[in-house]
Amino acid sequence: MRLLSFSYMSAYEPGDRPTILSRQFVMTFGIGLVVIGIAVAGILYMQRGAHVELKGAILKVRTMGQQDNSSLAVVDFRFVNPSDYPFVVRTVDVSVTGADGQTYDGTPVSEVDAKRIFEYYPVLGQKFNPTLLARDKIPGRKSEDRMIVARFEMPVTQLDARKNLKVRIEDVDGPVSELLEK
Repeated sequence: MRLLSFSYMSAYEPGDRPTILSRQFVMTFGIGLVVIGIAVAGILYMQRGAHVELKGAILKVRTMGQQDNSSLAVVDFRFVNPSDYPFVVRTVDVSVTGADGQTYDGTPVSEVDAKRIFEYYPVLGQKFNPTLLARDKIPGRKSEDRMIVARFEMPVTQLDARKNLKVRIEDVDGPVSELLEK
């Protein structure tokens, strides 16, 4: 131990401090950081289209009362799948935040029933878009217009006085996208 200490100390004059970071070490360390930074940037660049999600907005909401305590909401929306991979729909849910702040869940209506509703109730207007259904596949890098009809157990006046309407679309692999009414 004494020999090691002596040989270490013999290279320095009294009062000199040993320099731990030599110039060569700093340059090597800097080059290593640049190489790692380039590698991370390359990986992020290659994975830029791998995040599966839907982005979009609700275009139009039409409501109609059915009975004293039930009503329908026809929601037309547009979305885009910005990823490189298809978005396969597991579920589509519609919910409303009422004027009282409570959240009310709607029951989605099938495509066959939606067609019948538009036939029987011309006051709703024309059916512009196909219904977004479970197992629908939205290709990557594609934009689509769709709709959903949902039944709510509330009077139409309460539905029309809503604060917000939300369409929640879940992918079969887990990602969830939400479209909010503005």
